[in-house]
Amino acid sequence: MPGPVKAVLTDIEGTTSSIAFVTDTLFPYARTRLADYVAAHPAETAPLLDAVRAEEAGDPVETLLRWIDEDRKATPLKTLQGLIWAEGYADGTLKGHVYPDAVDALRRWHAQGLALYVYSSGSIAAQKLIFGYSNAGDLTPLFSGYFDTSSGPKRDAQSYRHIAGEIGLPAAEILFLSDNAQEIAAARAAGMQVLHIDRDGGSGDIASFAGIEL
Repeated sequence: MPGPVKAVLTDIEGTTSSIAFVTDTLFPYARTRLADYVAAHPAETAPLLDAVRAEEAGDPVETLLRWIDEDRKATPLKTLQGLIWAEGYADGTLKGHVYPDAVDALRRWHAQGLALYVYSSGSIAAQKLIFGYSNAGDLTPLFSGYFDTSSGPKRDAQSYRHIAGEIGLPAAEILFLSDNAQEIAAARAAGMQVLHIDRDGGSGDIASFAGIEL
C-alpha cells in the first residue's frame, strides 16, 4: 500500500460475499415473504410504506416488489428486507455467505489492531445479520462500525468523506475494498486508498483478500 493503513472499509456483495448468495437466496427469500410480513407488522412497516409512497404513487407493496426485481438501492426497501431476513437467520433458514479468504484476512487484520468497517447498500441491520450468522460463525466482534446508504450513495465521493469523518481518520489512512469500479473511483476521489476486488480474475487489482498485505 502507498501509505499506512489504520482502518479497512469493505463492501459486501461481490467482495466479502458471493453475489449469487444475495441475488439467488436473499432477494427471493424477502420477495416471497414481503406482503405477508407487511400485513403481520403494520405498525413497524407503516413508516417504510410512507417513505415508498413519498417516492412513487401506487400500492407500496407492489412498488417494493418491483424495486427488488430492479435491485433498487432504496433505503426503505433495504430496511424492510433486513427485517424479513432477520427472521430467516434467527430460525436457521438463512446462513450468511462469507468467502474463506475474507474471513481469514478480517481475523488477521483485527488481530493486528486494524479497525474494520462495512459500507454496503444493504441496511446496517442486514449487514450485521450476514456477518453475525455467517458460515464461519459470528464475525460481528471483528467490526468497529457499519455504514449504509443513509451515509450517502456509494458512487458519490462525498459519502466516503463523510464516512472518514465518522471513523475519525484521514481518508488516506483508510483502505476501501469493493468489486465495483465506480465505488472504487468515488472512494479514490475522496482520498482513500483502494483495491478493486475482481473475483472473476478480470481487470481488478486483486482476485481475493488472500493477496492483500497491510
